[in-house]
Amino acid sequence: MIKFEGFFLLLSLALVLYSFIDCARREDYEIQKLPKWGWLLLIFFTGSIGSIAFLVIGRKPRSGGIGGTKAKKRILPPDDDPDFLRSI
Repeated sequence: MIKFEGFFLLLSLALVLYSFIDCARREDYEIQKLPKWGWLLLIFFTGSIGSIAFLVIGRKPRSGGIGGTKAKKRILPPDDDPDFLRSI
């Protein structure tokens, strides 16, 4: 019985840790229903319930399969944009 409880505790801790890191590493446009800081607080304070909620309704699925994401092109300021610097 103690082994089962230990396994359940370890599993729930891994779920919370995975969802917290996943939420923290995602861009703002990949998260829905709440802002990123809201999901992080929910996961931190509610544990497994917040983790499951984030994994089910809080994130948009990444397109492009494993490792390949189709992210929005980030707007670069003029001093970091190589095309702009070439045109000067």
